[in-house]
Amino acid sequence: MDFGIIGGTGFYALDEEGAARETVSTQYGEVEVARVSLADKEVAFVARHGAGHHIPPHRVNYRSIIAALRGLEVKNILATAAVGGIAENMGPGALVLLTQFLDFTHGRESTFFDGEDGEVKHVDLTEPYCPRLRGELCTAAEAAGETVVASGTYACMQGPRFETPAEIRMLRTLGADVVGMTNVPEAPLAREAGICYAAVAVVTNWAAGVTDTPVAHEDVAEFMSQQIERVRRLFTHVIAHHQDGDCACRAWAQA
Repeated sequence: MDFGIIGGTGFYALDEEGAARETVSTQYGEVEVARVSLADKEVAFVARHGAGHHIPPHRVNYRSIIAALRGLEVKNILATAAVGGIAENMGPGALVLLTQFLDFTHGRESTFFDGEDGEVKHVDLTEPYCPRLRGELCTAAEAAGETVVASGTYACMQGPRFETPAEIRMLRTLGADVVGMTNVPEAPLAREAGICYAAVAVVTNWAAGVTDTPVAHEDVAEFMSQQIERVRRLFTHVIAHHQDGDCACRAWAQA
């Protein structure tokens, strides 16, 4: 199928009652996939943290998710990410189309190219997110009358704890606009799999220390659930109007 959607914290509504569900087995593990309909097209939906949000970010089996979608012949992935805002123009409610990331994770299984086949492979991430899909999301936003921030740098932290104010000051100095816990290794794995990948970061709160308000997961999930329809509209428009074609992201499709 053409599209897969990976839903993060609070973004579970696409997995509606009555959706056809299946367990996809990969060499990295099993993944629960719901076949849902958007824009009258079948789409593969995966809840990143599992049903009921029971898998913490550092234990998500990212390789199995991407491998499962590749096994279903998904060509394009649209993903959501709940994030904390660091940049002044990326406060709660902002939708940010990610363009770059900073990786501060550790100990995660982060590549398909582990050398077990006797080859060393290095994937190019000059543009970690598919510029073609991101352009389609911008077009979708214009059509929906939705304001989006067209570019942003995502700092990926290990989790599951939230960051300290000192860490946020460091991230701001390094050029991070938003902070989260899941987009790496998800985005690089999609590139290794030859799948176009774009992510909409939904700013649910100011990052630690930006304001005096403490960060709570329950508040993040609740705020994210309130933004579902905004993101759904963007994804629906992209899926309805997408014209498939050659893309540099797919250079590794047979790797």
